[in-house]
Amino acid sequence: MRRLVVIAALAAGASIAGAQAQTYPARPVTLVVPIAAGGAVDTAARIFAEKLQEKLQQTFVVENRTGAGAMIGTGYVAKAAPDGYTLLLMESSVVLSKWLHKSVPFDITSDFTPIARVATNPLVLFAHPSLPANDVKELIAYSKANPGKLSVATSGAGTPHHLAVLMLNAAAGIDITHVPYRGTTPALNDLLSGQVPLMWSTPVGVMQFVEQGKVKTLGVTTPQRVAILPHVATLAENAVPGFDLQAWLGIAAPAGTPPDVVARLSQAIREITEMPDVQRRMAAMGQNLDFRNSDEYRERLASDHQKFGAIIRAAGIEPN
Repeated sequence: MRRLVVIAALAAGASIAGAQAQTYPARPVTLVVPIAAGGAVDTAARIFAEKLQEKLQQTFVVENRTGAGAMIGTGYVAKAAPDGYTLLLMESSVVLSKWLHKSVPFDITSDFTPIARVATNPLVLFAHPSLPANDVKELIAYSKANPGKLSVATSGAGTPHHLAVLMLNAAAGIDITHVPYRGTTPALNDLLSGQVPLMWSTPVGVMQFVEQGKVKTLGVTTPQRVAILPHVATLAENAVPGFDLQAWLGIAAPAGTPPDVVARLSQAIREITEMPDVQRRMAAMGQNLDFRNSDEYRERLASDHQKFGAIIRAAGIEPN
């Protein structure tokens, strides 16, 4: 009789869990964006929130929790209830946090349940037209012939753009000085005026100046050429074999989120990435839709965390 009672209790528990998964989401879901409103990351979050709301017939609210280089919003989600009602729009700089900061309110490898990676974004090395180099191979030669002369702007320290500076310097044996700005706009303004000769950036916002001849492109960081710049060689093919750096966006939940909830969200996100209007809207921002499921996303998080940590340590950068 006791065994029958236990079996019945287990069956009832499984039935309740299954019913909860089937009814998820039963109330509004918050998608936290750890950076300010506006810009490609925030816009991507709002596109996916809109489509998740349509697919799952429940309200998805985007909430911007900013500060400390995205650590405040990311840490908030890490400590939220693991019930699927608080999600994070996660971007690739999160894997750098531990290596650049002494106090980080989360562990990227253990405090989250990755749901899906949704998009990747190439980084491009842009140059002022006056620079006497037209690709990365020529840039490396010029840098070696003129040590200490070149500087490169980025949208800030601790970003994938900053990492691109370190990776190229280390791989090519050169020393281009990193000049971090508070965002892409001021960095671009100084590139256009010739105050800095180089800038690492995503394509969005810069392509109009390339078309006008005010900026030129030297290389892209992805393993293959990108559709928006088909004539621009990758760093890997032109000068630095094996060079591979991509900014990415994904959606994650707190660790311990029920597998059935993760599976439902992941399936919905996969279907959203296949929608033609979503593909058009994301492409307009320079984002390449590239769905990866929960397991694949978890593997990429772990590998990026270790790979880029090794690069940062080799560069002698200490956490601040």
